[in-house]
Amino acid sequence: MHFMAFTRSLPLLVALAGAALAQHGNAEIDNQWVRVVRAKQAPHETLTLSPYYLVCLTDARERITTKDGASREVSWKPGDVIRLAATGQAEESLSDQPFEGVLIYLKPGAPKSPPIALDPVKLDPEHHIVVLEDDHVRAIRTILEPHLKSPEHEHPHYVVVYITELHTTMRLADGRTIDNPRRPGEIAWRDALKHVTENIGDHTAVEIQVELK
Repeated sequence: MHFMAFTRSLPLLVALAGAALAQHGNAEIDNQWVRVVRAKQAPHETLTLSPYYLVCLTDARERITTKDGASREVSWKPGDVIRLAATGQAEESLSDQPFEGVLIYLKPGAPKSPPIALDPVKLDPEHHIVVLEDDHVRAIRTILEPHLKSPEHEHPHYVVVYITELHTTMRLADGRTIDNPRRPGEIAWRDALKHVTENIGDHTAVEIQVELK
C-alpha cells in the first residue's frame, strides 16, 4: 500500500478529530500528546475521517476514495498499522463483517519525547519489529513468546494496543515490578520509561507500541 506524507501541523486536524470522536464515542486516551479513539465501522458503512494512525483489531477490506475521486481497495488484518493522511477522504467497508480498530490522532505542538539509548529494536530485533515509521511515530510489533524475558530497554512516550491476550510483568528502572494482565483490544498510554518485560503466560502474545518522536 502506498503511504502518503503525513503532516502534523494542520490546524484542521483538531477540528476533524473532534468530529471523529463524536461519531465513534469518547476518547479512551486524551492527553497533551494524543487522542486515542476506539473506532467501529458497520458492514458497508462509509466514514470520512481526519488524518490518523490506525491499529487494526479485526480484518478489514476497504475502498478508500480521496477528495479528487481517486480510489483504491485495501485489505488489513489484526495488528496492521496504517497511516492515512488525506483530509476528507472516504473509507467504505467492503466487508459483510464489522470492523474495529484504534485511531491515534497526534496533537499539534505536543512536546517531543526524550531520546532513548536502549533501543529494543536494536537490542532484540527478533521480537521487536518496526512496522511503520515516519517523522512523527515509530510503530513496533512486539512478539512475546511464552516465558520470554526482554533485555532491559527504553521507550519514548507511547500508546500500546494489545492484539492478543497477554500476561506480562514489567520490572521498572526503580526496581518496582508491575503485573500487567491484558485482554485483546485493550489500549494503554505509557510515559517514557525503562523496563524489562517478561511474558509469564503460556501463549505467544502480540502487542503494538506506537512510539512518539
